[in-house]
Amino acid sequence: MTAKNAEDVRIQVASEFDIIRKYFTRPAPTALLGVGDDCALLQPQLGMTLAVSTDMLLAGRHFFPDAEPGKLGHKALAVNLSDLAAMGADPRWATLAIALPEADEKWIAAFAQGFFRLAGRWQMELVGGDTTRGPLAISVTVIGEVPPGLALRRDGALAGDDIWVSGATGEAALALAYLQRRVRLESPVREACLERLHAPEPRVELGGRLRGLARSAIDISDGLLADLGHVLEASGVGAELAWESLPRATAIAECADPALAADCLLAGGDDYELVFTAPPSKRAEIEAVGGDLGLSLTRIGAAVPGKPVATPTRPISSPWGSARGSRRRPRARWARCSRFRSSSCSTRGSRRSRSSGSSWFFSGSASGPASAPVATSASPTTAQ
Repeated sequence: MTAKNAEDVRIQVASEFDIIRKYFTRPAPTALLGVGDDCALLQPQLGMTLAVSTDMLLAGRHFFPDAEPGKLGHKALAVNLSDLAAMGADPRWATLAIALPEADEKWIAAFAQGFFRLAGRWQMELVGGDTTRGPLAISVTVIGEVPPGLALRRDGALAGDDIWVSGATGEAALALAYLQRRVRLESPVREACLERLHAPEPRVELGGRLRGLARSAIDISDGLLADLGHVLEASGVGAELAWESLPRATAIAECADPALAADCLLAGGDDYELVFTAPPSKRAEIEAVGGDLGLSLTRIGAAVPGKPVATPTRPISSPWGSARGSRRRPRARWARCSRFRSSSCSTRGSRRSRSSGSSWFFSGSASGPASAPVATSASPTTAQ
């Protein structure tokens, strides 16, 4: 090693420790030991079960390389908090590993601000991580707690359960289509869609409130149909979905391209809403939770006995129908494939490495492409 190379190494090492100390070292009062040692030492509350999840975001694949750093810091944590929400877990701690192409202090400061602002809302503490020089990549691990036996899992759905979804899906994917110049969006729906893409809201409080009410849940990261398919597969049930009842944000309901809107609604991804199942006896309590949180909770169908197959419960309008607007009943099925279908407005592709090595997509035949999802342009609805 030359003297110059040795000097470069010393500068890089010093910069790494300086970055950690200046921007990512915060008090962690609930940890036995936080940032600054070889490991963090954590003590869960007595009797609680730990929930742990990790996600990685890569520049150019999961976000634009020139993404605003404050929003990127928010999103890097939000997508992980969404996993805790899906399990009904309360956030406790996080670790952060980040590769940076350069030590741009202004960028790092804004990223850290966005990350810690969201963490502070849930009293979540950063207790460790790593930094290095390289292409921009971010990996966050979150640790939460859930009371024993109350975690919301994918395999708990039973035939007869209602299927619910929080909020509305499709806006993030429509924002991506806008940025790719595949659709025009006017203010204020443009700003609403971009906010859903760049700064998603994890449904942490909802997940906690669903403990004891919902039988199964999953967060919507890869699209409503794909993620609901994981619940159906894990639980060994099918589903009947009332397509007209799917909640639609204004941007989706009024989109000039109904085929694109349908694809974003059903398969777009990056929504980070929760889709969950619950017995019909819990309807009033779930509606009350939605009212308390000021969050739309919509009943979109029911789990039924049989294979993981989703079928419409009544005729639906197809965006690819005849010019006379004929109503058809498409033959719908959940089809297994060896890899996630790359939707034309999929924001992230497959966000996680699925243990099954496969995913699900909706396939219908209604005077249109065989793999195209079908939906109506009905207005958002609330639980009935």
